Amino acid sequence: MVGNKKRNPGKKKAVVALGLICSLLVTACTANTEPGASGGTDGDASKERVTLKVEVFDRGNSPAGTTITDNYMTNYIQENFGDPNNIDMEFVPVPRSEEVEKLNVLMASGSNVPDIVFTYDPNTFNRYAKQDGLTDVGPLLDEHAPNLKAFLGEEVLDYGQFQGTQFAVPAKRSNVGKYASFVRQDWLDKLNMPVPQTTEELYETLKAFKEKDPGGTGGQVIPLGMTIASAQYEPLIWSFIKPVSEEEKYTLTQQLGSNDYPTLLPGFKEALQFMNKLYNEGLMSKDFGLDKDKKKLNEDVSTGKIGFFSEDDINPFYENGSYDTLQKNVPGAVLASVDVYTNEEGKHAKPMYAPNGLYIMIPKTSDRSAEAIKYLEWMAMSDNLFKLQNGIEGENYTMVDDIPVAVENPSEEAINRLYNVGDMVIISNGKQLGSMEKNLKARALQMPQKFQDQVEAAQKIANSDVLTPVLMDRPIEAQTKYGTTLLDKFNEVIVKTTMAKPEQFDSVFETMLKDYMAGGGQAILDERTAVYKEMQAK
Repeated sequence: MVGNKKRNPGKKKAVVALGLICSLLVTACTANTEPGASGGTDGDASKERVTLKVEVFDRGNSPAGTTITDNYMTNYIQENFGDPNNIDMEFVPVPRSEEVEKLNVLMASGSNVPDIVFTYDPNTFNRYAKQDGLTDVGPLLDEHAPNLKAFLGEEVLDYGQFQGTQFAVPAKRSNVGKYASFVRQDWLDKLNMPVPQTTEELYETLKAFKEKDPGGTGGQVIPLGMTIASAQYEPLIWSFIKPVSEEEKYTLTQQLGSNDYPTLLPGFKEALQFMNKLYNEGLMSKDFGLDKDKKKLNEDVSTGKIGFFSEDDINPFYENGSYDTLQKNVPGAVLASVDVYTNEEGKHAKPMYAPNGLYIMIPKTSDRSAEAIKYLEWMAMSDNLFKLQNGIEGENYTMVDDIPVAVENPSEEAINRLYNVGDMVIISNGKQLGSMEKNLKARALQMPQKFQDQVEAAQKIANSDVLTPVLMDRPIEAQTKYGTTLLDKFNEVIVKTTMAKPEQFDSVFETMLKDYMAGGGQAILDERTAVYKEMQAK
């Protein structure tokens, strides 16, 4: 099955090779090998006051009277971690919109680089690791960070490895579910039809929506809302992918950017053929290929034209979001969260997020690697993590069924207290409450009360029958080289095959796939095949 959670077939204990050419990190690659360069990994507290420099994203949104380096969060961290450990915390701003470019400059500077840096970009992390610019944090985690290791777990930590060495501390996502689907329950009720449970039942439902127009749209009904954004087409396409061997999973998957794509997996052509059928029968959004930002989809949902669509699980439920607006425009309209697309095993297969978020790194030139890990360890301690993420009880939140719920109409001071919480609590992407159940409950409670039941159903769907990302033993350079171009080609394959006349589908698909493979798809296939063989040999 594509969703096999096993990371790789071989044991990953390769030691990173020395002497790699450092084309970017000229200074960062000249590591200090003097005794004590690791920042005092013997566990003793610093005898003299030292400075720990930590990168922070600057989004230009600091409230009046504060700065990104002087605010509630920075002061709380200094008072509760820095002062007790004889450490001065220095936060180094990096514009969020230019984070990779600015980080490259900092890394190349050597002496001016912060002791803790991070990025969301796996290619940037892999490049620094390959060029020998990062500290091996494995021994530091073992010595100083039992709480952090327990919090992250092996599955998350694996994402911070490069050729078997732990070069990053990955942040942990509080939720890995991506997608759910939604149907107009009031349309089903009007037609006296049950909620569809399978792809075939969905097809019959879509035909009924078109033929009978239960929403009274005057011929403007769109049975299936579709765009060229992944949230709309991925649940459909992945449900057609057939069970594969371990080797096929690793070699035939194509990773473009941070997502896995099933271009070469068995069943992909059949998925596109189904989309072609829907399109040619007038059951799908006509101009879906032009709707990259989902603007038209949201408009059509809000005005009551769409009968069924897939989306990021809680997106429709935000205040003044598409569902809220739909109910204002169409009194009595009801959206139900559903899990419909079904594969040949009877599962509702759909992708999930990788369990990691940020890649948190310590440059090899840092003299404060131990203090850096101790800082992350302090942050991981449950009480510290809770206080950092939730603020002050009674001012920022109240406890409801053991869940911190944001207070209604908080003071300006309370709002400002947590304006940058996501960028300061770097070990977590999302609120962590000790279990996935609590994390999802807290997430649901952020939505309007009238949607609570459907939000909880959507989150459950998004976390059911998920397909785990395929994690190779080392970066695939061809994916980095061709990924952006191939993603455009992948979208082009979807659009052109879907819109082709049925009798021309096969020829269009073969032509588009040939172009995809010539544009880098074959190079990725060859390299993934070679890496898989290396993994097998270990």
